[in-house]
Amino acid sequence: MKKSLGQHFLRDENICRKITEALQQYPFTQLLEVGPGAGALTRFLVEIGGIQFRAVELDEEKVTYLHDRFPELKGSIIHGSILEIDKPFQGPFTVVGNFPYNISTQILFRILEWKENVETVVGMFQKEVAQRVAAKEGNKVYGVTSVLVQAF
Repeated sequence: MKKSLGQHFLRDENICRKITEALQQYPFTQLLEVGPGAGALTRFLVEIGGIQFRAVELDEEKVTYLHDRFPELKGSIIHGSILEIDKPFQGPFTVVGNFPYNISTQILFRILEWKENVETVVGMFQKEVAQRVAAKEGNKVYGVTSVLVQAF
């Protein structure tokens, strides 16, 4: 793990299954995974049939690992930062990920830039970020993130 990238890898297969199940409650044809890391969640996502899948990963070592582990994803893994890439699809798409704490809010703002095309976001956030996103007016953590995400 690289602390500088805020990496924390999802390892629990039960959680991966729950994220995948939650994701499939909303129909989609294009899916972007943010920060696939070692591919714990990716493994379940590539089993979803009938979709176009892409993943964006900043860590070059992880990109190489993902190419080796999932050769079927050749051309579908974007080596870069979610904060800097162009919109990954034309038309509507869904976003999923185990979001790194240090840029979770920036990721949400990036997704808001694409709000005309993003149908659903299913992700795992650190508790404090999730509380800010879900906070209601008058709550001490209510702020810009709460207002913008809830408006979307």
